Amino acid sequence: MADDPPKKPEGPKSPDELKKAFEDFFGKFGNVSLESVGFGERPAGETSSPEASEESEGDKSIREFNLLPRDIKQHLDRFVIRQDDAKKALAIAVCDHYNHARQMRSLEEANNGKLPEGLEYQKQNVMIVGPTGVGKTYLVKHIADLIGVPFVKADATKFSETGYVGGDVDDLVRELVQKADGDVELAEYGIIYLDEVDKLATQSGGMGRDVSGRGVQTTLLKLMEETEVPMTNPYDMRAQMKAMMQMRSGGAGKKDSINTRHILFIVSGAFSGLEKVVQGRMKSGQLGFGAEIKDAVLDGELFREIETKDFVDFGFEAEFVGRLPVRVVCEKLKAEDFVKILNESEGSILRQYEREFEAYGIAAKFQQDAIELIAELAEKEETGARALMTVLEKLLRDFKFELPGTAVTELLIDRELLENREKRLAEFRALGRRIDIDKARDEARQWEKEFHEQHGSRVRLDEMTVQMLAEQGADLGKSVLRLCRTLFKDYQFGIKLIEKNTGRTEFVIEPEAVANPDKYLSGLVVASYRDSHGEE
Repeated sequence: MADDPPKKPEGPKSPDELKKAFEDFFGKFGNVSLESVGFGERPAGETSSPEASEESEGDKSIREFNLLPRDIKQHLDRFVIRQDDAKKALAIAVCDHYNHARQMRSLEEANNGKLPEGLEYQKQNVMIVGPTGVGKTYLVKHIADLIGVPFVKADATKFSETGYVGGDVDDLVRELVQKADGDVELAEYGIIYLDEVDKLATQSGGMGRDVSGRGVQTTLLKLMEETEVPMTNPYDMRAQMKAMMQMRSGGAGKKDSINTRHILFIVSGAFSGLEKVVQGRMKSGQLGFGAEIKDAVLDGELFREIETKDFVDFGFEAEFVGRLPVRVVCEKLKAEDFVKILNESEGSILRQYEREFEAYGIAAKFQQDAIELIAELAEKEETGARALMTVLEKLLRDFKFELPGTAVTELLIDRELLENREKRLAEFRALGRRIDIDKARDEARQWEKEFHEQHGSRVRLDEMTVQMLAEQGADLGKSVLRLCRTLFKDYQFGIKLIEKNTGRTEFVIEPEAVANPDKYLSGLVVASYRDSHGEE
């Protein structure tokens, strides 16, 4: 109405009011609570972001970086066997990368946050070529652990199989922030490792992964050089709403993007079929000279002949390959390499199996001839070091199933045991039954103690009775203690009558009681009446 006073403009909503408005809106689509996405009051005591501290962990990591390439290789030698060329190349690339980052940090500080004009640097992003299970991931992970920077690993198939949607690849950079516990400065010096990158190669004739593979390659181009990645995925409504609430709560001072200038990218893959591309080029270049190149796997010798054009012919964009100037090959592992892995690597899976047996009270010890057999079988699997787990699980599965719970305390694992598993298991079963007698004696003493405490009478199971109880328990899958509680549950009544008739205070239960406990006790009671009345 004309006489109504004009409404006063509403002031800015408080965080609580804004939260209520969001909940009212999304409540139309179901029972949605903003608490589930992290909305709410600012945590007590939080006054500034990690970047606001005097020196972030990122600054500290770079300032203190003083490793030499040989230091990194020596560290990797502790965990990864062989692959010397890959270790050297990675060590040099990592040292150059972080030394440059340290120098740039110093120059920025000396020039009021600006870099001198004309200063250029091409990042030494790395491509590792090699079959599965040769230690590619292990190498990168231990480098990141040594330096103290966050490390993110992902498979290229995660992106190529679903297609490129929104900022999926950018999420790799955001995950670095999570691994750095929210320290953006530290995340900006992290390492991103993308495995199975060969799956991004496009197929000839417009088939296969052309669309998604090319899309991911194009997106990675920007990340591998220098770009700003938003802290929140623009396609993630939950993350966007959370960011809005943080701004309303006074969090506007935090960085809203991650710079990828100093993030080191390492990619790897088996590149099956690349050797054919290289051989085809080499053969065509030698036509008319009578030379013939026989088929070979992509080993170190053939890898030295690889050119950038070979990766392009394999299915990569030239710009993508150009962003990966450091290229190394990991050799296929042989039986002797597996022996070294089992004997010398600090991460040897043998230590894991020894701990697993130890958890059951069994001291397992691997002999050298058993290790050599395991290595021979692993080589036949052709899945690299991962085959060691496959082989060990197959060889020791029955031992891990049958020995725990028995009194077996030592397991000497030699070649003879692994090659005659059924025979040795039968011996352990027999040994376990004999050794169970010791356990049976302990349980028999426990029942005797229980009987005395509950009924005041002293009874004793003789040695033959204990043996019969142990055998019957093995057949029935019951403990001696449980059998005693079942077979002799009413013996206190008969024992009391015998005590009254004869004055005896201790009783021995003989083997006949196991076969027919009621008949045996009845016979004792009748005999006690006869004794008390002088009857024969």
